[in-house]
Amino acid sequence: SDRLVECIDQFSWRRNGKFFNIGKDPRVTMRKRSGTLEIGFRSGGRPEDYEGEYQCFATNDFGVSLSNKILLRVSKAPLWPKEVLEPVSVIEGSPLVLPCNPPPGLPPPFTFWMDSNMSPIPQDKRVSMGLNGDLYFSNVLAQDANTDYSCKARFLFTHTIQEKNPYKLKVQTNRKVAESTPTFLSPSGSESSKMVLRDEQLLLECIAAGLPTPIIKWFKKGGELPGQKVKFENFNKTLKIVSVSEEDAGEYVCMANNHLGTIRHSIFVQVKAAPYWLVKPSDQVLAPEETGRLICRANGNPKPHIEWLVNGQPIESSPTNPNRQVLGDTIIFRSVQIGSSAVYQCNASNEHGYLLANAFVNVLDLPPRMLGPKNQLIKVIKNNRTFLDCPFFGSPLPELRWFKNGQGSGLDGGQYRVYINGTLEIKRAQAEDEGTYTCVASSILGKAENQVRLEVKEPTRIIQAPEHQSAIRGSTARFTCRVTSDPSLPVSVAWMKDDKPLYLGWRLKKDDESLSIPNVNEGDEGTYTCTVKSEIDQLSASARLTQRTPTAFKSRPDPPIDLDLSDPAARSVRLTWIPGKDHRSPITEFLVQFEEDRWEPGRWQNLSSYPGDLNSVILQLAPFVNYQFRVIAINSVGQSDPSRPSPRYKTTGAAPDAIPKGLRGWGSRKDNMEITWEPLLDLERNGPNLHYIVWWRRKDVEEEWNNVTTLGAKHVVHNTEIYVPYEIKIQARNEFGAGPESNMVIGYSGEDIPDAPRFFKINRRSLDTIHLEWAKPLEPNGILTGYQLKYQTVNGSKVGPFQLETFFPNVTEFFLRVPDRSSRYKFFLSALTQVGKGEDYAEESPHFTNEGKAVIFELTDSFVASGFTPTPTPFGYPSPTTISPTTISTSTTPTPTTTTSTTTIATTSTTEIWNLTVEPNSNYANVSWTHNFPPGSSDFVLEFILNSNNTKKDVKSQQPPIIVVDLIPGVVYHLRVYSHLFNNVSSKQVTFKTKAAYIDQVDIATQGWFIGLMCAIALIILILLIVCFIKRSRGGKYPVRDKKDLPLDAVDQKDQDGSFDYHSDEDNKPLQGSQTSLDGNVKESDDSLVDYGEGGDGQFNEDGSFIGQYTVKKDKDETEGNESSEATSPVNAIYSLG
Repeated sequence: SDRLVECIDQFSWRRNGKFFNIGKDPRVTMRKRSGTLEIGFRSGGRPEDYEGEYQCFATNDFGVSLSNKILLRVSKAPLWPKEVLEPVSVIEGSPLVLPCNPPPGLPPPFTFWMDSNMSPIPQDKRVSMGLNGDLYFSNVLAQDANTDYSCKARFLFTHTIQEKNPYKLKVQTNRKVAESTPTFLSPSGSESSKMVLRDEQLLLECIAAGLPTPIIKWFKKGGELPGQKVKFENFNKTLKIVSVSEEDAGEYVCMANNHLGTIRHSIFVQVKAAPYWLVKPSDQVLAPEETGRLICRANGNPKPHIEWLVNGQPIESSPTNPNRQVLGDTIIFRSVQIGSSAVYQCNASNEHGYLLANAFVNVLDLPPRMLGPKNQLIKVIKNNRTFLDCPFFGSPLPELRWFKNGQGSGLDGGQYRVYINGTLEIKRAQAEDEGTYTCVASSILGKAENQVRLEVKEPTRIIQAPEHQSAIRGSTARFTCRVTSDPSLPVSVAWMKDDKPLYLGWRLKKDDESLSIPNVNEGDEGTYTCTVKSEIDQLSASARLTQRTPTAFKSRPDPPIDLDLSDPAARSVRLTWIPGKDHRSPITEFLVQFEEDRWEPGRWQNLSSYPGDLNSVILQLAPFVNYQFRVIAINSVGQSDPSRPSPRYKTTGAAPDAIPKGLRGWGSRKDNMEITWEPLLDLERNGPNLHYIVWWRRKDVEEEWNNVTTLGAKHVVHNTEIYVPYEIKIQARNEFGAGPESNMVIGYSGEDIPDAPRFFKINRRSLDTIHLEWAKPLEPNGILTGYQLKYQTVNGSKVGPFQLETFFPNVTEFFLRVPDRSSRYKFFLSALTQVGKGEDYAEESPHFTNEGKAVIFELTDSFVASGFTPTPTPFGYPSPTTISPTTISTSTTPTPTTTTSTTTIATTSTTEIWNLTVEPNSNYANVSWTHNFPPGSSDFVLEFILNSNNTKKDVKSQQPPIIVVDLIPGVVYHLRVYSHLFNNVSSKQVTFKTKAAYIDQVDIATQGWFIGLMCAIALIILILLIVCFIKRSRGGKYPVRDKKDLPLDAVDQKDQDGSFDYHSDEDNKPLQGSQTSLDGNVKESDDSLVDYGEGGDGQFNEDGSFIGQYTVKKDKDETEGNESSEATSPVNAIYSLG
């Protein structure tokens, strides 16, 4: 065939830098009025003889212009050398590379692999073709020996395909295939380099061997991969950047990993650049004595060299011109003269390429002239942007000015703008802008002018557009298109159907404002458009006509037929079908269903839906599934029967793509942690022998990962410490490899009952209020769910019924209002976890001598050592059967506190957390979450779903935390929180279980009232024994008065006036009287020891007599009102015990 080489002008050619004599070669001719060369080989000759570099030179009286160099090469498709290939023997699980090595061609051939049956070799993460055409196996499986492998080379220019003799594999199988760590098949080593030119395509490749098949990941050191430019191909083994720029240089790292290890390879990318223009020289027109310049500025890597030529010759060898100065990439012309016109060439080159540009410097003197038509009439639409053109020329360059109606100064500024090429812009044309505009170009050589007349018209409008219609078959449809326009502009109305001109014929009727379609049928359906056109504007409006068939004539569509599968791929296939009859109701949708014979044979499941105008779709499939498909057509009446099933299509297996969901760690006992997850769905398995690898390790402790492989959806870690955090992750694997690892989650080992609160403070704030305050336990042993306070009144040996208070974990104080100021209480405070109630702090409130006095019980090492460790009370206490919740809060956030007969005031300190948490009780739950909504911008909705029957309950709230009541005890709920204003902003769903209803088992031996009664009886007996002992010790003594001169009575009675009345000793014998009262025969004397208990004057003499019997007896009420803690005498000790 002939070879054509185009040239911009005619004259001469150079080949390989030398003059090419066209006249001496009969096969080469030049076309007339053109510089095109034609080389013919019909009469013989070898095209290879004409290979080389060609360049065209065009010459006239003003100079010489050059074309770019043209490289002429002959396309070649060499034969593949025949070779005998021995079967390749390989051990199962080992890597393998089958080389292709196609013969070199021009241009290089496109390679691909097929088997002897001309079927493409399926490629996946394990088997794929590299950029060099070789076929890489990351690991060989036994089934790889079931086919042969042949490399093909397609030579695009010659439209031929060459093929290599096929390879056959012999796979040596073992009972157990050994797994191996990743190694790189391509490229080799730990680092390599790559050079790429700017604006070209960058391809980086990493292919790894290993079993399981390694996963390839890419990243760039010191920065992120440019997401808009980077594409990953060949199952992530190839990184592709289409148009490279300088910022794409750097170190790229590909990482290959499986569960046995990880390797990396660094590729150092250098970006070079062939020259590219920054400023390209352009033609110059100069008048005599003017100054000008040519600029040739280019960039590249390495920086290009700039070379100037004049008329095709280096500027250094051209005749000297004193008016011209070369300064690197710039030529400056000063005071140019007539006759110095020439064509200048700029050549910018480096080792990667070159640029060539011609610039004609024309020196002439020419008076101004107008280049456009004379006296134009321009019509424009009102309010439109308008341009009035006035092309002109002259040397030197004339000055241009615009005038309106021949008056005033030049137009420029405001709504006018004059461009350098002479165009006048009117930004928004109005009626007052009509008139005659004159443009005047002037220079020292003269002037020229031209006129443009402007008319401003009203726009054309459609005031009644056609509307969509649905017409019954056989009726008449009418579309209206009413318009208004400028009176001076005639308009025409044309109708189109489905964007094609509408043929009216004898049935359709059209008038100035409407289109009528009588006797509507199916062929009339479509989109009708009326187009209104004037001389200077046009607009259109459309409406759709559909035909309605009476319901009585409609029915379900027939099922599709002739299902066909094509374009098979690893995870997709094309399904094509022929739609059935729609029975007067158009098919709006096709439903594609599938059935597979491995997991649920015989069960048809929905795959996807497609619009009713499609009958060929690409189905996205899961690996390792044997599919068959059927199609159901849907119209307004209903669904068709299913089509007949398609042929079966089996997808190849692959490593899992999915990550098991719902990974969590929790303790079912205090010394274990159960790791659970949701198993993959059947269609997510992607291959046989699905199993899971679970990793765990203590959080915040330098500990190696523990792991286990299991087939189930649960693993129990034993012998753990109580409630410690663990990091957990999981990965699904099958015979084809490992899936992606999950994100790390935090789990906790089992909880236990908590320790007692760290301290317990009892403080009397006022006469009728007791303030209780406590601190969290030193060892919560889990998540605190709250605190439980039981208390009862204590009045000597009498105790009142128990009252119960429960608090949320962030409540650490309680105000108790007491009805009786003299009441004393016994308190039992314990912390709660999900496991149960911890140790009780059992303390009794003391008698307060002053308001505000506090008693603090703190759980410290010294406190425990001193014997005051809080211990459970020796007697049990019954739980109340009914607890009515009431809430009185002193904080801004409502905090409910449950109570019985007393009123409570609880103060809370809100603790912020950054996830959705639920602290459930039996019939209520404390819910808290965090959010980043501005205050007051949105309410929140709590969605509770009952696990047993999926019943849903919504609770609206403003800010966390909140308490949700009326829950069912002992059941499982699913909860999520979402924004009431933005429903798509939602938390993750959490699952919790409410506690079972709590019922105490009453044991009399552990009840408080029984313990109190026994203690009171023991105390009374002790008092009686001590009194008896004292009176016996006084029995042998005589009264003091026997030693005095004055006779005194044994008892000093005080009269009302404060004097004492003395009686004889014979009337009263106090010691004997006291002893007798113990026997129960004689009434006890009023002069008892108890009456003198608090006096402080009751002392014994050396002989044992009691001097205090002569002191004034204290008032009984006063003694009871001042309970001294000092026991200076046996009498005092007895009273304080009472």
